[in-house]
Amino acid sequence: MGFDIGILRETVTRHGRLTRVVIAAVRGSSPREVGAAMLVWKDGQSGTIGGGTLEFEAAKAARNGVTGITQHSLGPDLGQCCGGAVTLLSECYDQETITALNDTVIARAVGATGAMPLTVKRLLSQARAQGIMPEATLQDGWMIEPVHQPTRAIWIWGAGHVGRALVNVLAPMPDVAITWVDTSLERFPDTVPDGVSVLPAARPAELVRHAPVNAEHLILTYSHALDLELCHRLLTHQFAFAGLIGSATKKARFRSRLAALGHTPDRIADITCPIGDPSLGKHPQMIAVGVGAALLRPATIAPQTKDLSA
Repeated sequence: MGFDIGILRETVTRHGRLTRVVIAAVRGSSPREVGAAMLVWKDGQSGTIGGGTLEFEAAKAARNGVTGITQHSLGPDLGQCCGGAVTLLSECYDQETITALNDTVIARAVGATGAMPLTVKRLLSQARAQGIMPEATLQDGWMIEPVHQPTRAIWIWGAGHVGRALVNVLAPMPDVAITWVDTSLERFPDTVPDGVSVLPAARPAELVRHAPVNAEHLILTYSHALDLELCHRLLTHQFAFAGLIGSATKKARFRSRLAALGHTPDRIADITCPIGDPSLGKHPQMIAVGVGAALLRPATIAPQTKDLSA
């Protein structure tokens, strides 16, 4: 969780001036945590501060020009079951104000006057000098938020039905940066979720060497030959995870062909096939749901699946 400048910039470019509403403080039970934010513009919004009446009223207030700090008792004021209270901060952004967001921590006075407090200076100093990022917090009249930095790089190879379903499921997840690769721009949908980098390439496998060594890869192109080439290239490149969509027959054939290309059984076993949860079925959305659920588990993207060496 953090201040996502990239999403903010993309949304302002697409929709113009907007209001960012962030949960600045929480007392008791709340549907979302401090730092959860949504963007609101004239005829739409993205992100969430927890849904329900709180989000509805906050979005309406944003469209009516309300900015600054507001207090909300979830039970008495809004009729929500959480029973706690939240403090919201609403701020307007446009192309000009976004240019001022150029630090690793966004700190601004929202209910205080005068010089920056020593407590805030200390947090900023730790972030800049030691890389110790603070949690989002409202402190001494200042709102402090670390700039969002995705911690997981997901490369999706293929923009067919399963690739599209996967992008739609994975893109909203926090801390995920998606690179989406296929052979031409025409293979991608007209609308791509915010935060997804589209990368058309006539020879996709040539891009493997540019992937971060800690990236997680999902291979599901229209071509078994291309799938095989991607697996081959990845096995000579470092990765955190590599998963291949496929059947038992495809798994067996790939195992044999990768061995013929010189890869050892232990190395071939680093590629997981199938991906997701086979018990959910073969519908693209079911595959995507299975992969998305597995992605949330800390051990691996697909701990319940069998690998190519099985």
